[in-house]
Amino acid sequence: MARAGGITNAVNVGIAVQADWENREFISHISLNVRRLFEFLLQFEATTKSKLASLNEKLDTLERRLELLEVQVGTASANPSLFST
Repeated sequence: MARAGGITNAVNVGIAVQADWENREFISHISLNVRRLFEFLLQFEATTKSKLASLNEKLDTLERRLELLEVQVGTASANPSLFST
């Protein structure tokens, strides 16, 4: 009888060890995917900041050009004789 209990106990330990390895593997996969997601988000943030900075520079340039055109139109409207030939 003692021998049968020992086998059952060994089987239970084997099952517990197998379950522990499966849990560790699952946790490892989750950790890896979380790390990949974090790296993607960091890269996405850097790319987005770079693109927004580039767009901001272009917008600033367009705003300066618009202001210059507004001044030129205002000058032309106020002094039409300057542009007559």
